[in-house]
Amino acid sequence: MLKVYNTLSRSKEEFVPLVENQVRMYVCGPTVYDYPHIGNARSFAVFDTIRRYLEYKGYRVFYVTNFTDIDDKMINRANEEGISVQELASKYIAEYLVIARQLNLKPATVNPRATEHIDDIIDMVQRIIEKGYGYVVDGDVYFDVSEWKSYGVLAKLASEDLEAGARVDIDERKQDPRDLALWKAEKPGEPSWDSPWGKGRPGWHAECSVMGKYYLGLPFDIHGGGQDLTFPHHENEIAQSASAYDVETPVKYWLHNGFLTIDSEKMSKSEGNFFTAREVLDNYEHQAVRLYLISGQYRQPLDYNAKAINQAIQSLERIRNAVDTIRGRILILERSGGRVAEADKKLKEAIDKLQEGFEKEMDDDFNTPGALAEVFTFIKASNTLTPKVGNTAVLREALAVLSEFLMILGIDLQAEEGGQDAGISSAKLSATIELLLEIREQARKNKDWAMADLIRDRLGEIGIEVADTKDGPTWKVN
Repeated sequence: MLKVYNTLSRSKEEFVPLVENQVRMYVCGPTVYDYPHIGNARSFAVFDTIRRYLEYKGYRVFYVTNFTDIDDKMINRANEEGISVQELASKYIAEYLVIARQLNLKPATVNPRATEHIDDIIDMVQRIIEKGYGYVVDGDVYFDVSEWKSYGVLAKLASEDLEAGARVDIDERKQDPRDLALWKAEKPGEPSWDSPWGKGRPGWHAECSVMGKYYLGLPFDIHGGGQDLTFPHHENEIAQSASAYDVETPVKYWLHNGFLTIDSEKMSKSEGNFFTAREVLDNYEHQAVRLYLISGQYRQPLDYNAKAINQAIQSLERIRNAVDTIRGRILILERSGGRVAEADKKLKEAIDKLQEGFEKEMDDDFNTPGALAEVFTFIKASNTLTPKVGNTAVLREALAVLSEFLMILGIDLQAEEGGQDAGISSAKLSATIELLLEIREQARKNKDWAMADLIRDRLGEIGIEVADTKDGPTWKVN
């Protein structure tokens, strides 16, 4: 039974989708005015993993993540760079897509842009005004928070905290300081669109309400995003969607990932401890970065530091070594014909324990560190048993199950630094080592111990450890 922590109820709940075997999921995407930072990358990887596990469970997932391509930050940055907002958006959307490939993110079902839904946003704002929850001041349109009695249902904050925490500009024209901008009147040099209230542009919060409804309908199953979006962004989404479309609960489950810190300190450009996702991915292997990003429970803080990333690199090597050991044993058995061995049964038992344990951990609110612990428990058993296994079928099953669970976590062992060709290179390397071991075995039969030792020692010099067993030689990468 899958359970998820719902920010709305502040508790773990059994996951039951609104439509059987289908999951409709919306995750707030980047505002494309700058390079995504490593904290953004954590959110990307977390919700991609959640989506992958839901698909593993048999659900058909409709996954939407948006691009905010019009807001104050974008206008300011475009002016600084002397380009249009549209050009700025295209530049950083392209950057996001590069990072998405490097982190092995599955493509979204759709990546809508705010500017593609201006008419839909205008329609929602009109509905809010007509129902008495919005008002117009000099071409600006505001949501009247005081009229929406359930405001704060997600954030669970007192009225004064809601006011203090709202990211809004001081504006004396507002009836309540908490009131949020649904539509902003045109200013010189800014992009604008025609509306019933004059030319202007949408407020930031409006777009996600509109696009969630447009692509997923209301209510839908899951809305995700960073913890910092709980208030005011997601709180405002609930108020807008519920009031405009007469839906008491627009989203059934709200999921939020925790913050990422740098050496236990909050990321800050002014403090010099701010890293873009590109900087990190340029310095470390992409799959190791992905492994690091999902190494903590998604709701908890995750600290970025040299020790953590190096641990991820070492863990990735352990995984690769285990996979290479299994593949090498398969090649040996295919050559020798194999036989029934006691280790066959024990490895099958280890596979069953991996399946049971992995699913148990992931069913507990997508507990990726627990799932990874199950993977490494299996790897430890596999490393001991694989050299003794006599049946290729059980080895192939081990390889298939391990690969499937790694892919749920977004770890694709074929997607190394050299791209897709790296998998071919790895296969050629394995075949080359197996050929050398065959030559070594022939040398041993001919009692050419000097040649046999030379091959073993030279392989050892490049990190390939050879071990002789009663079932033939085995090797692993150190």
